Amino acid sequence: QFSGFWYILAVASDARGFLPGRDTRKLGAAVVRVRGVGQLRVVLAFPRPQGCRSHTVVLRKDGKKAVFRNPLKGVEAFRVLTTGYSDAVVDLRLGRAGRRSQALLLLSRQKETTFPSMRRFVDICEIRELTAGATVLPKDASCAHTILP
Repeated sequence: QFSGFWYILAVASDARGFLPGRDTRKLGAAVVRVRGVGQLRVVLAFPRPQGCRSHTVVLRKDGKKAVFRNPLKGVEAFRVLTTGYSDAVVDLRLGRAGRRSQALLLLSRQKETTFPSMRRFVDICEIRELTAGATVLPKDASCAHTILP
């Protein structure tokens, strides 16, 4: 149910430099594929000042927790917090060189979100104390479309 192409409509993070600058804000995208038993292949595309950048990582299911991770690539946790077929909120924990950060991603199959989806995202941001680092991305999908399957 979670596999496939998703638009990233909103982002919240406590990491400096994670959110795109105001002049480069566009919809991000994610493509999630089951790669094997307990493995996910995730491609994330975000606009950066140098243009659209995509990152591919293979994540493995943790044996004790309901998360996928790849510590060698700096992904400590990739966890779906809420999901339906049309939208989802993902908790992304990153860590490298002693620096850790968390991000929430509001994903949708469409370029727009519904009020209940946005409300869930904002509620989770408040619980995680990430509202100061939250932004809704404009509907420009030019970067997102670079990784369409």
